[in-house]
Amino acid sequence: MVFGAEELRVLRRALALALHPSPASAEDVQDCLRLAESLDEATREGARLRAFLVADLARYRAALPGTAAGYLTLLEEALGAGYRPHSDDLAALRALRGNPIAAALLDRCLVLAERDVRARLAGATAAGRAAPAPTVPASRTRLLALPGGLSGAAQAPAEQDA
Repeated sequence: MVFGAEELRVLRRALALALHPSPASAEDVQDCLRLAESLDEATREGARLRAFLVADLARYRAALPGTAAGYLTLLEEALGAGYRPHSDDLAALRALRGNPIAAALLDRCLVLAERDVRARLAGATAAGRAAPAPTVPASRTRLLALPGGLSGAAQAPAEQDA
């Protein structure tokens, strides 16, 4: 994801407010909300693109061996986008291992699969001892409730009357 100059300015202001709480102007709050909406939309778009890529990968895998070149290219792209290989991918790569690219991808996928299994086992073991560490980023609730933001603006008239 790439930020433009304006988004970086808003992000820098939001981080400054988070580190050094002070009243935020209505414009800063609106800028932060627009940036949050833009990030949410980019995240949704990324998820849609990944879903399309994974579906395309499944179609190519189903048409193997005739689509080996396309499948290998798509698998490489999917791995770069964070896709974790499934048993079907490993089986397809084993069938294609005569191809040097497929052999290299098989090695890469086996390493990733082993890491995933180890992580699941470690998570299961850790779950017996303590709660697992969260894997999802914390909510933006604190960012949306900036000092002097919407909640601060609603309290300001009441404080002035007192």
